[in-house]
Amino acid sequence: MKNERNLTCIVCPRGCQLTVKFDTDGSISSITGNACKRGVTYAENECTHPVRTVTTTVRCENGEVIPVKTSAAVPKEMMMDVMKAINTTVAKNGLKVGEVVIEKVCGTDADVIATAEAR
Repeated sequence: MKNERNLTCIVCPRGCQLTVKFDTDGSISSITGNACKRGVTYAENECTHPVRTVTTTVRCENGEVIPVKTSAAVPKEMMMDVMKAINTTVAKNGLKVGEVVIEKVCGTDADVIATAEAR
């Protein structure tokens, strides 16, 4: 395992350049470059259990395509499974912004929700 990882913090617009150093057992030994405590939390999470919000589109029954996103971040390693679930789903017509398209996608706590209205 590498003993150092460089990250750009995305918690705020500041974009701090973080350096995460690891012990030989893979545990985090230090985090530097952060301007606030949120940078430390971001680096810890990104190095131990990275998560992402998935944004994409889904097809509706009438053929229209609408944008959707997960209501919460999902584990990074599950992103392809989430995309497969979304790609095999046909949403109902007449969805409103915020309505659930897929509940608890792939067994996560995240729903796939519409981010635009469907006709």
